[in-house]
Amino acid sequence: MTSRRMKRLGSVSRRDFLRGSALAGAAFAIPTILPASVFGANAPSERITIGCVGVGGQGGSNMNGFKGNKASQVVAVCDVDSAHLENAREKVGLSSESSYIDFRELIAREDIDAVSVGTPDHWHVPVSIAAVRAGKDVYCEKPLTLTIAEGRKLADEVKRYGRVFQTGSQQRSGREFRTGCEFVVNGRIGKLQTIEIGIPGNNKQCAPTWIPEPMPKELDYDLWLGPAPWEPYHHQRCHYEFRFLLDYSGGQVTNWGAHHLDIAQWGAQADDSGPVEIRGKGEFPATGLFTTATKVDVEYTYANGVKMFLKTGGGGTRFHGSEGWVYVNRGKLDAEPKSILDSVIGPNEIHLYESNDHKQNFLDCIKNRKDPICNAEVGHRSSTVCHLANIAMLLDRPLKWDPKAEVFPGDDEATRMTWRARRSPWIL
Repeated sequence: MTSRRMKRLGSVSRRDFLRGSALAGAAFAIPTILPASVFGANAPSERITIGCVGVGGQGGSNMNGFKGNKASQVVAVCDVDSAHLENAREKVGLSSESSYIDFRELIAREDIDAVSVGTPDHWHVPVSIAAVRAGKDVYCEKPLTLTIAEGRKLADEVKRYGRVFQTGSQQRSGREFRTGCEFVVNGRIGKLQTIEIGIPGNNKQCAPTWIPEPMPKELDYDLWLGPAPWEPYHHQRCHYEFRFLLDYSGGQVTNWGAHHLDIAQWGAQADDSGPVEIRGKGEFPATGLFTTATKVDVEYTYANGVKMFLKTGGGGTRFHGSEGWVYVNRGKLDAEPKSILDSVIGPNEIHLYESNDHKQNFLDCIKNRKDPICNAEVGHRSSTVCHLANIAMLLDRPLKWDPKAEVFPGDDEATRMTWRARRSPWIL
C-alpha cells in the first residue's frame, strides 16, 4: 500500500478515524493535561482542511490567507510548476507526500473539506467542478470562468451537489463597496440611470515577433495547457501573462473588469440577470504573442433602460442617478451631493449581504451551509458581463443578449462564442 493510500485509511476519513480511536481508548486513558487549543472551535479536529490548487501569484496569496486563519488548515498543495509547488510546501510546512502536480490526486483525498482554486482562468471551471463532484466546497479565483457556457455548467453543478462556493471577487467584502451599493439601491442618488467603469490598460507588453522556447524542466506544460489548444511553449504564455491571451483569459476586461463589473451588477440589482444589449469597440494587437484587447470601449443596456459604460482608463465604479452620483473604488467612497455620505440606511430599507472578510465568510458558510457573499451564480453572472464585452468587441457589431436563456437570440455566430472546444480528455 502506498503512503498516499495509507492516508485515506480505506473508506474511513481522517476525522472519523481519529474520533473512533479516541473513543476506543477512552476507557484505558491515562489522565493527561492537554492545551486548551486541543478543544473548542479551533481544535485541530474542528479546523476546516484546505487543499490549494495553483499556488503561484494570487493562488499563493489565497493559500497564505487560509494558512493564517485559525479556522482553517492547509493540508495539501498542487501546482504544475514544481518551483511554485516547492515554495508553497515549505511555506505551509508540508511533507512532499502532501504536494501534487495533478489536481485530481489532491481532490481524491478524503481528509480535505475544501479546495482553493488559484489556477489560470482556463482551469477554474474544470478544477472546481471536479472538486464539487468529489464533495468539496470551493473557493475559486476571479474571473470565475473562461466562457459563458462553462459558467452555467459550474453554477448548476454547485447547486446539484449542494456545495458552498465562493468566487474570489473580494471587493464585495469591502465596506466601501457595500455602503456605496446600498446608497444606490435605496435611492440616495434617485433613479439609477448610468454606470461608468474604468479599467487599466495592459501592464505587460510583448515583442512584435516571438519564437518557441524550450520548456522549462520544472513545468508540466501539457498539463498547464490542459483543455486549451496546443501551442508551442513561450514564457509569456504562462503564469501572470496568460491573462493577455484569449485561449486562457480575457485581458483586463476579465482581470479588473471582473472586480468592477461585479460591483456594478450588485448596485444595479442584477445578480441573477444581466444586460440585454451590448455594443463594443476594441483595439487588438496586430503582432506579437498577446491577443486580448489593449483598449476597450463598451456600452451595455439593461432591460430597465440603465446604461453601463466600460472603458480603458481610470478605475472603480461610478453610479449616476437622477439626483446625484456615488463613486466607489478600493479604499475610496465619494458622492454628490456630499450629504449622501452621511446617510444612514434605515432598518426597513434594503441591507445588502454583509461580509467584512472574504475568506472568513467562506469558512463561516462551510460551517453553517449558507451561501457566501459571492456564490457560483453571482460569479458566473459577473463573469458573463465581462465575456459579453469581449464577444462584442471581437465581432465589432451590436448584439442582443437574453440573460435568462443565456444566448444571443437569432445570432448563431455570437452564441457559438459562449463556449469553446476543449482538448481531450478535459471535457466537462
